[in-house]
Amino acid sequence: MRAVLAVLLMLGVAGLASAGPFEDGEAAFRRQDYATALSLWRPLAVEGSAPAQINLGVMYDQGQGVPQDNVEAVKWYRLAAVQGHPEAQSNLGVMYGNGRGVRRDFAEGLNWFRLAADGGYAPAQFNLGVMYDNGRGVPKDHVAALKWYRLAAAQGYAPAQYGVGVTYEFGRGVALDFAAAAQWYRLAAAQGHPDAQFNLGILFDQGHGVPKDYVQAVMWYILAELGGQRDAARERADIESKMTPGQSAEARRRAAAWKPAR
Repeated sequence: MRAVLAVLLMLGVAGLASAGPFEDGEAAFRRQDYATALSLWRPLAVEGSAPAQINLGVMYDQGQGVPQDNVEAVKWYRLAAVQGHPEAQSNLGVMYGNGRGVRRDFAEGLNWFRLAADGGYAPAQFNLGVMYDNGRGVPKDHVAALKWYRLAAAQGYAPAQYGVGVTYEFGRGVALDFAAAAQWYRLAAAQGHPDAQFNLGILFDQGHGVPKDYVQAVMWYILAELGGQRDAARERADIESKMTPGQSAEARRRAAAWKPAR
């Protein structure tokens, strides 16, 4: 079974240039002192700071220092989103797309993704591509999906690089091209994207777009398996049954030596 694209929720702590309560909150958050981070960010959020508002949204979204509360997360995401904060817009789009804290509404989610995507925010560009790919809130359009994947992929965003690889492997909105698929999978796989690693393993397994190479295939399957890809263990075991002990040992050596690109 092939991995499928999914809407992602991007979480992170936004930074400010000057020192003060916000940055003190960042330091507290990094050391997992969520109660202190919350106490420092909440007054700023109430005063209208969009970075503080999205951080409160993340904390409620993840249940960090507060009980997990989707409705409260949506509230803070929305306050930051209406101020034009792209990450908040993207996260709000995810909440609408998944029906978390609000009634599921793909069209509304699409609107928020588009605002952030038009501003150049790579995760939102990727999510917008997913919506076009799956026909959620908009007619299915693989050409439009590829456009948005490419824009995010050009910024080095691994899920979008994987998405471009999928479109080439299956000829969605573009001519089928296994070699191009392999190139895009490599970029995402180098960053540790498990599904890209798995799909790259399949290409080496089958010799599509790359020379058939069981050692390379097993290496990528092992890495995908370590990353949580559910089908990688089965594929690895199947192909290892066809390999010599030396080949298997070499694949495992390469996997152990592999480091993600920075």
